[in-house]
Amino acid sequence: MSIAQLLVRLAYRLQASDRHGRLKGFFRKLLTDPRSHRRALFDAFMLVLVLSSVMLLIYGVRHPLGPWADLFEALVVAVFVSEYLLRMWLYNDSHTILIEHWERAELMGLPFNTGAALWAVLRRKLAYMSSPLAIIDLLAILPSYRPLRFLRLFLLFRLFKLFRYARSLSAFGEVLVEKRFELYTLSLFVGSVVLIATVAIYLFEAQAPGSQVLTLMDALYWAVVTLTTVGYGDIVPTTTEGRVVAMVLVFAGIGVISFATSIIVMAFQEKMRDLRDNRVYAEVERKSDLTIVCGFGRIGQVVAERLAAAREPFVIVDKQVESIELARRRGFPAVAGDATDSALLANLGLGRQASRILCLTHDDVSNVYITLTARQVSPDILIISRANKAETVKKLTQAGATHVVRPYEVVARMAAEFIGQPVAFDALYDVVTRAVGVFLEPLPVRAGDWLALRRIGAIDFAAQHLLLFGVIRPHTSPGESGHRRYDLAGRHFYFNPGPRLQLRAGDILMLIGYQASLAQFHEQASRRKNI
Repeated sequence: MSIAQLLVRLAYRLQASDRHGRLKGFFRKLLTDPRSHRRALFDAFMLVLVLSSVMLLIYGVRHPLGPWADLFEALVVAVFVSEYLLRMWLYNDSHTILIEHWERAELMGLPFNTGAALWAVLRRKLAYMSSPLAIIDLLAILPSYRPLRFLRLFLLFRLFKLFRYARSLSAFGEVLVEKRFELYTLSLFVGSVVLIATVAIYLFEAQAPGSQVLTLMDALYWAVVTLTTVGYGDIVPTTTEGRVVAMVLVFAGIGVISFATSIIVMAFQEKMRDLRDNRVYAEVERKSDLTIVCGFGRIGQVVAERLAAAREPFVIVDKQVESIELARRRGFPAVAGDATDSALLANLGLGRQASRILCLTHDDVSNVYITLTARQVSPDILIISRANKAETVKKLTQAGATHVVRPYEVVARMAAEFIGQPVAFDALYDVVTRAVGVFLEPLPVRAGDWLALRRIGAIDFAAQHLLLFGVIRPHTSPGESGHRRYDLAGRHFYFNPGPRLQLRAGDILMLIGYQASLAQFHEQASRRKNI
């Protein structure tokens, strides 16, 4: 068997290996995944290790160190080398490149070029090795070679490694990279101003009696200090022309600092959003049975407050930055973005940590698209969508919504039902808003429970300080004659049922009462069983 065949067979074996995939996934979460809890612990460990090694090397410049220092340095270097090799391994899948070259050669009927395939693998690794952070990682190892004292200069690169592990420092580095064009333009302007000021102050001051500008280096030093508005005062122009140059340079320095500050501040504002979003993603990874609330308008705010009061995990998504800022001020986890983006929903754990999504935006078109996207991402997720228009209900149902809610229609029907009965309307409003501490809560009836097969009249709700609002029953259950029912989506609702209505497994009792009464009745119903 040739070397090419061995390489290809090994590549296919690695691709099919679950152990290899799990191992790479473990180290990817440890080293590169910004939302992984493992990476947070690893970054903290590396921060301590880097700072400890730097302090030890600084202390060893003028103090003798014992053998323990050499052992510690060897440990640090071993960790640095292992991390460097692991990051190079994670940078790309080499076996995938070999398989692509092999399959391309097989498809075109050409012989497999082993050298070209290996060169493609090596080229990808060299691309990683030439990246700025990889160069810093490599140079950070060099200070450990003590016979060459000048290599201690590379001690600074161990400090630069902090950019990789400290999120705030790495964000600063990313800002500089993203704004490189603006900073490059600013650097050209600053360089031109410094050059002009240096030449001008040298021409005016070099021959002046008592001048402190004797060389071009003195002029350059003065120009830089003046432009940055530091002004040490050790070199002061003595001629009128030199003072004019100084005044112009001071105003130019104010403009340069203002321009640079605005660039950095604007870039950091954009980056801070990403950092906050990544923090929310990390929190989502650690939760289960999450609810995604799309839209933080009037309805979304009420839903979020109810979920927070019930200690249910949830996250808010809204395109409006003002709405997201409001949600964060109230202490709710929130992400600014378009909920129709499948990548965003995947980052929020849709179908994994998130088991339901609420489409509560004020725009029916957005709710339809969110429903379509969510159903495509997760076929089994519970989707409750808001519809403002009657013609949107069918579209939302066809898009995959599990339940469709029309809030304006509900309010209109309530108003129509309670015209002339303001007391009843106020009572129901207080229950819905929980203004007086009264709650409307569901209680499911399970097979074998004390409530199953029991008639409503046999349950003394008044003794429990409760009021039965209604019974929700699956549409598969037989109807009850003599009781008016209302058809819901897949269910029937019996409002204020009579005493002869017999409960069945699968029914849901809608009870009104204080929280303590509801909790006590829940506990009794779950503890008592039918005999």
